[in-house]
Amino acid sequence: MAFFQKLVPERVNCENNVINKVVEIEIDRVVPNPAQPRVIFNDYELSQLAISIQQNGILQPLTVRIVEGGGYLPMFELISGERRLRASRLAGLTKVPCIIMETSAKNSALLAIMENIQRSDLNYIEEAFAISRLIEYLQITQEEAAVKLGIAQSTVANKLRLLKLADEEKAMALRFGLNERQARALLKIPSEMRREAIEKISSAQLNTAATDRLIADMVAQKSAPARKQPARKSFVVKQAALYINTFNHTIDSMKKAGIDCVVRKNKTDEFMEYEVRIPLR
Repeated sequence: MAFFQKLVPERVNCENNVINKVVEIEIDRVVPNPAQPRVIFNDYELSQLAISIQQNGILQPLTVRIVEGGGYLPMFELISGERRLRASRLAGLTKVPCIIMETSAKNSALLAIMENIQRSDLNYIEEAFAISRLIEYLQITQEEAAVKLGIAQSTVANKLRLLKLADEEKAMALRFGLNERQARALLKIPSEMRREAIEKISSAQLNTAATDRLIADMVAQKSAPARKQPARKSFVVKQAALYINTFNHTIDSMKKAGIDCVVRKNKTDEFMEYEVRIPLR
């Protein structure tokens, strides 16, 4: 890495000639960007990248900005290159090549978000998070975000809906291999049913259409007790009518046998009342 300009720590500030140039920076002085939308890093892929860095070095410099200027040991906030930074630490590097940009904290955040949104290897939860952060930082509407990203407004809205899932549900959906539409379908069922749905989708290796049918069945099961109540009531009434008829036949049999019993009936909307008086003499 002899072609990299050596960085003199005590002279690093926005007035010297290091802005927009490639320099070497001690890795411990590079801190993550708080707006970084990437939340999941594949350990195997990071280890492979670390091996490549050990063998070939970092082919593309990281992008950073100075967050403490004028001091003896200024710190640098990462704008892009989170995977390269993590892999460099795994590879045991003490210094990393960086391009220092002169930019504000807000612009740094926006650059980090936009750089990640434009990558093809973000998962759908990270994409949703990145779009949410973009809207938050720019104070724009979903429609305006869609224009900036060159996608349909409905696509933006659908991705943002994924953030309504609980953190555990998001993690499970990714861990069990659900695609974006399958994860979004989980929102149709109560939270307490989503873990079961995720496990069923994964174990049966359901496609999107089959997932929609499963979710529809679970929704129907959830509302089934309310629909079955009238049927249960009808069953009880029929059973009661059977016993009433049996009781009436019993009274008739007693009278035919010469027992002079007296029966009084009182029927209301709520119950049927019988009073039976049987003489003992």
